[in-house]
Amino acid sequence: MTAKLALEGVYKAFGSNHVLNGVDVAVEKGKSLVVIGGSGTGKSVMIKSVLGIITPDKGSIRIDGVETVGCDGNTRDALMKKFGMLFQGGALFDSLLVWENVAFGLIQGQKMKRSDARDIAIENLRAVGLPARVGELYPAELSGGMQKRVALARAVATKPEIIFFDEPTTGLDPIMADVINDLIVEASKSLGATTLTITHDMASARKIADNIAMIYKGQIIWHGAAKDIDQSGNAHVDQFIHGRAEGPIKMEL
Repeated sequence: MTAKLALEGVYKAFGSNHVLNGVDVAVEKGKSLVVIGGSGTGKSVMIKSVLGIITPDKGSIRIDGVETVGCDGNTRDALMKKFGMLFQGGALFDSLLVWENVAFGLIQGQKMKRSDARDIAIENLRAVGLPARVGELYPAELSGGMQKRVALARAVATKPEIIFFDEPTTGLDPIMADVINDLIVEASKSLGATTLTITHDMASARKIADNIAMIYKGQIIWHGAAKDIDQSGNAHVDQFIHGRAEGPIKMEL
């Protein structure tokens, strides 16, 4: 069976800084993969490489079996329509109303009429527990948790086949983080979407993942079912998931 998203032997360096050193990882259709790892381990560069924001130096990135590294602009545009993304920090447009933020991909990407797009935006806001009146506010008028819900509503509004979640619970208190995790699971399951999440929040990883992979020094050093993470047999994984200062992972000061 062809993986929905597959990376093989992906390398990327910035000068002498080798960020990705042969990443191999795949996500099956409809499954949720969470990639864990510390800061500077290559998580964000990996996602940017999939989205075409960064071009890998070497390797293969396939979406539904279609090679994306070196593909032409039309192929890239068609593939990108399959994606939704919740950015770290939400990344909402300050100058747009909340409903316009949620409807952005519908209006700009799908050229939908504003009135129709607004109806879908309000429907998606309700799905993440926000009343219709919130749609008429600006992002600056919302709390951090509400902004994250709006960002999630935007990520799923176009009914994407693949959704990326970039540190979805960063900056949230534990209760709100758990609410967001529940909403991510609900939204992903209702769409039947394939999801890739990068995070260092183990509570989030355990809740939303079918499978977990750990990236360290630009390589996937462990990949398995979420339920098996506590018996990984990998000292790096064990140190990371328990947040211990002592172990094979050393902080670079």
